[in-house]
Amino acid sequence: MLNLQNFLKTTAYNLRAAIFYVWYAFGIVIVGLVGIAVARTLAFPQRYYLVSRFNCYALWLARVVCGIRYRYAGLENIPDTPCVVVSNHESAWETYMTGLLFRPQATVLKQELMKIPFFGWALRPMNPIALDRSKPAAALKQLLREGEDRLQSGCWIVIFPEGTRIRPGQIGKYNKGAAMLAVRAGVPVLPLAHNAGQCWPPGQLSKMPGLVTVMIGEPISTQGKTTQEVHEALESWIRGTAATLRPQ
Repeated sequence: MLNLQNFLKTTAYNLRAAIFYVWYAFGIVIVGLVGIAVARTLAFPQRYYLVSRFNCYALWLARVVCGIRYRYAGLENIPDTPCVVVSNHESAWETYMTGLLFRPQATVLKQELMKIPFFGWALRPMNPIALDRSKPAAALKQLLREGEDRLQSGCWIVIFPEGTRIRPGQIGKYNKGAAMLAVRAGVPVLPLAHNAGQCWPPGQLSKMPGLVTVMIGEPISTQGKTTQEVHEALESWIRGTAATLRPQ
């Protein structure tokens, strides 16, 4: 009886995920075409607002179709001026969430994403920092150069230091680029942790209903600190907080 219940539950999750991706793909096509036809004629803040409507759509679709709800804790910790935001990376969900919470922003991502039809077309007007990770030294220089420029122009910088999506409970290596950029630009680091991987697991089509909790920590000052000190502080906070959000 238990096996039958599990089978029916899994089938329902897969069916809902299939429906989600049909409408998700439809949205990608629309926003990709908008990115080509309209967004480049607008100033950056208007471009960002227009294209980021897809973020609203993706989060709404995940909630309505798959039952993925979310809540914030620590919104009062967000500074009044843009800084470097650092988050754990468990799924695609948090990329849409941070794209709305920190506006306008320049997301640090891998260059290959820009080449995906429709999806990449939608990304281009958002002025991301697209890195060639096969050349780490050049990628770091690009991050520091373009990141500082984006901060000075009033953009938030969102970085996922693990570089790729990591399954909940697994440990990925944290790159020091976020700490280096923040120290160089003289801005704080805002640490963020969540448990989106419990509902939207990386590398899986199926999605599970549930509540995603997004924890926003207090800004980590970079004044008088080394890159290593800032890096250790943000990594410790994110790893420790993310662990408290996992089912025991």
